[in-house]
Amino acid sequence: MKKLSKRIVKSELFEKFIIFIILTNCFFIGVETYFTNSTIELIQLSALIIFIIEIVIRYNASNSIKDYFSRGWNVFDFSIVLICLIPESLFTNTVIISTLRVLRVFRVIRLLKSNDEIKLIVSVLVKSLNALYYNFIFFLIFMYLFGIIGVTLFKLPEETIQNKKNFIELYELAPNSPKISPDPYGNLSETMFTLFRILTGEDWTDLRYNLTIANEKDLISTPKWMITFYHVLWYIISAFLLLNLLVGAILNNYQIIMDKNSKLKNQEK
Repeated sequence: MKKLSKRIVKSELFEKFIIFIILTNCFFIGVETYFTNSTIELIQLSALIIFIIEIVIRYNASNSIKDYFSRGWNVFDFSIVLICLIPESLFTNTVIISTLRVLRVFRVIRLLKSNDEIKLIVSVLVKSLNALYYNFIFFLIFMYLFGIIGVTLFKLPEETIQNKKNFIELYELAPNSPKISPDPYGNLSETMFTLFRILTGEDWTDLRYNLTIANEKDLISTPKWMITFYHVLWYIISAFLLLNLLVGAILNNYQIIMDKNSKLKNQEK
């Protein structure tokens, strides 16, 4: 029985069948966000039974319990199936029920080990985590610095009887004005979100235009040239320098792994 289990586990057909079931399972989890019926529930139950059988086969192919759980993917599969076996009827809290449903979708991660190209991408991302961490800290320092500068220079004053007319004119002229959305430079957290928006290139010129109007209406004293300089400088630093550092770290590790794989292939020959 153990020999048969090992043959099944090593079979490419078995692996492809499991991948097909995973894709089918994830597809119908998506369908369930729109509607559900007895047919879909039966398909999901059948998929769960197949996953349980898979675990039994893989366990039987292992030398011991320790050997089975020494493999990360086995632990992952076992955990997901265990979560799927928990009846939602046990809980009344919708947050817990939603969490259980979300965790079941994580089975699709199994597909990451099904293809050499995908495994290469995962290896690159894992190897890049250390470099990405320091680059991300560097990025946050710059964002924090520009955030404080942004609040200091561009925060709009409180609306009062004296400046109400100026605010009305600002609302009429400025696209995406603070009348229908928070002041983009009202506090540090809002400013940092605004900086992220500029990084994406999403209507960041409107932000500059709004501030120039605010300057004309005497709501802020920051000169127009400084408004322009701030926004252009941040866009250049974030979109062209900081992002390229992240991309460069990933590409560097990609080249390292490719060279390593190439050497291993040459040694095998």
